[in-house]
Amino acid sequence: MVFGTVAKDERSPEEILKGVAMMLDEIINDTTVPRNIRAAAEKAKNVVLNEKEEPIVRSATAIHILDEISNDPNMPLHTRTQIWSIVSELERVK
Repeated sequence: MVFGTVAKDERSPEEILKGVAMMLDEIINDTTVPRNIRAAAEKAKNVVLNEKEEPIVRSATAIHILDEISNDPNMPLHTRTQIWSIVSELERVK
């Protein structure tokens, strides 16, 4: 057994982005989340699903959108945690 190694993610960039879109849907459909945050999540989802761009470009653009709203004082704590998880997934796209 080897310690200190990180398991390699075997998913393709497209699979990761589809998973991110599903995670963003949870925020978009959560009525306890302020409208501006849901709108930003919708915008990030549209970017992630835009197959005209390369996966790395879509990922970077979505991270930028989510980073802008991540410090919104009106964001519920559970949503902030979801956003951080989504950004972590997007950072896996190579």
